[in-house]
Amino acid sequence: MRRISRFAAVAVLSSVLSSVVCGAAFSADTYPNRPVRMIVPFAPGGASDFVGRIIQPAMAELLHQQVVVDNRAGAAGNIGVETAVRASPDGYTFLLGNVGTMAINPVYYTKFAYRPLKDLIPITQVVDVPGSLVVNPTLQARTAKELVTYLKANPGKLNYGSPAPSSANNLEMIMFLNASGTSAVGVPYKGGAGPATIGLLANEVQMMFVTFSSALPHVKNNRMRMLGVISPQRNSAMPDVPTMREQGYDMVVGSWQGLFVPKDTPKAVVSKLYQVGQAAVKNTTVIKRLGDSGVGVVASPSSEEFVKFVKAETDRFGKVISDSKIPTE
Repeated sequence: MRRISRFAAVAVLSSVLSSVVCGAAFSADTYPNRPVRMIVPFAPGGASDFVGRIIQPAMAELLHQQVVVDNRAGAAGNIGVETAVRASPDGYTFLLGNVGTMAINPVYYTKFAYRPLKDLIPITQVVDVPGSLVVNPTLQARTAKELVTYLKANPGKLNYGSPAPSSANNLEMIMFLNASGTSAVGVPYKGGAGPATIGLLANEVQMMFVTFSSALPHVKNNRMRMLGVISPQRNSAMPDVPTMREQGYDMVVGSWQGLFVPKDTPKAVVSKLYQVGQAAVKNTTVIKRLGDSGVGVVASPSSEEFVKFVKAETDRFGKVISDSKIPTE
């Protein structure tokens, strides 16, 4: 019979005891017993922060614990993702990931050390934030068609803003310019809903794609004009604005967001957070606050279905990046 060393035996015993302790500590009955951290991988004021702070109170009430929003902006959301990946898999840290951090960045940043579907557990989608095409009001265009007419008559004259080459905002603009056979000059900003939007208001850039909820207050104040919505149907918050599809551009690129936890998080905790995430976005106050800003609630049928969805989105944007010949990093 093969003998094992005292150190090996201790290691095995320690592993077994750890599993037993974790299984007890992270049962659905005892979790959580202290505040939970929600990592938002973008700066305050953007769509992700907006969604996070709306669902935060509902999640806290359901968990019977404080939920603390932790904004970890930078590197197109990769800093926040890395923070979540490195967090202890104990259920006390979860990430509010979106289409950019979870589906686009893994394809664009090929040297990034972490991969969402390998290093994180997708729990559930919570919302879908439609995109919108907006312009500075000094531009006379009032429809996507009129904008295309102007772009064709003035190639390379207009500037557009976007937070990063890998952002959904930038990819949406590339898709639009390619589809319309036009050109414009891209201007990078350290954020879309914040800095790039300020750039548009100041007329540093004349057009951009940005999340509907981020543009809505400025559109209502006549500080920018919305030409189209990237969604299957018109948005009830701005029913007179046509979809891009109605205007001849088959673009449906929602900025979905969902909950993720570090790999090895106990199944009991994953199940609990799935139930809490589902219940939070079905809260009537949450639905109304999101709906008033044009944000739709989307709850995944199961965590397994959310995994399939993230994989399909990654494949889809990988094709967009490849077909558009966008250089990766």
